[in-house]
Amino acid sequence: MEVIETSKIRFLVIDDHPMFREALQAAIRAAYPKSEIVDAASLAEANRALNENANFDLALLDLAIPDTEGYFGLLELRNQHPRMPIVVVSGHEDPHIIRDVMAQGASGFVPKSTPRSTLTHAIESVIQGNIYLPEDYSVPDETGDPEQDRLEILEKLASLTPQQLRVTRMVRAGLLNKQIAYELGVGETTVKAHVSAVLRKLNVYSRTQVVVELNKLEDRDINRFMTSD
Repeated sequence: MEVIETSKIRFLVIDDHPMFREALQAAIRAAYPKSEIVDAASLAEANRALNENANFDLALLDLAIPDTEGYFGLLELRNQHPRMPIVVVSGHEDPHIIRDVMAQGASGFVPKSTPRSTLTHAIESVIQGNIYLPEDYSVPDETGDPEQDRLEILEKLASLTPQQLRVTRMVRAGLLNKQIAYELGVGETTVKAHVSAVLRKLNVYSRTQVVVELNKLEDRDINRFMTSD
């Protein structure tokens, strides 16, 4: 492992899995022995660390942290700390997700399956002001068959439970979790679980993507699935 001689660099590692945080820290320290590393298991912890001292040279962010959904954590960090580079480190390697996180302002994307040497290269590249993407990444081809897309979405919607469909309708209408909880008479934690299930079953990563997918449907489909019981 090459040791990169440099002045102290401050890293913020945001991931809710302790073992992976430790693995990231070990990789960073092996290459940057003078570095300072602050870790956070949630977006709230990350925000507290940033409020205490926002002078971080790089943040490493897992999208799937418990107190945020989809790309909202990335967007919040980008909006509040626009000068801090953010590298998304994720178990999801879907090229659509990579494209989306880069469009939301990430400075790089590293799959969690990446070898340590490649992770070190990615970090060094971003710290030097570059953008990092996996070598095998290619921009996804969006020239699909609209009818096939429609049928695939309908199949996914058919897999939702009645309550998940209700939640999907409210997400489409722009309601927040608190508002959905009030409308359904359930707790906000229950709503979060339903939203996560909907995202997983529709194979999307954010509420915005849910709306984009539903917009591919025809009026008769909307009437079938997206009208109230």
